[in-house]
Amino acid sequence: MQALTKKPLTDAVELCFTGPAAKRQEAVDLLRGLGFEARETPSKPWREVLPFVDAELPGVFLAGARYREDMTQAALAAATGIPRRHISEMENGKRPIGRKNARLLAEALHIDPRRLLAV
Repeated sequence: MQALTKKPLTDAVELCFTGPAAKRQEAVDLLRGLGFEARETPSKPWREVLPFVDAELPGVFLAGARYREDMTQAALAAATGIPRRHISEMENGKRPIGRKNARLLAEALHIDPRRLLAV
């Protein structure tokens, strides 16, 4: 017979808010009144956290947008007319995306084409 597992006494949730700096203390006080505890957690810029250099970002964004739309490279190739091999090379940073391809890909993936152009 399996033993019942104990539930934790309290469930914890961590919240993160963005808002006007002038209202910070008011928000902290309101949340403390609801039983929350204020902790300062240091944040890092996203460029320090992600292991990609600027030249790789368009390909990474392309792969992420394709994943979000639940499309295979073959499906994206069929939707855009761009060969699957080229899409793979773009995602892996071996081929530049270019303006024309960025427009085609962005239309198929429902994103802004500027996201696919090199920074």
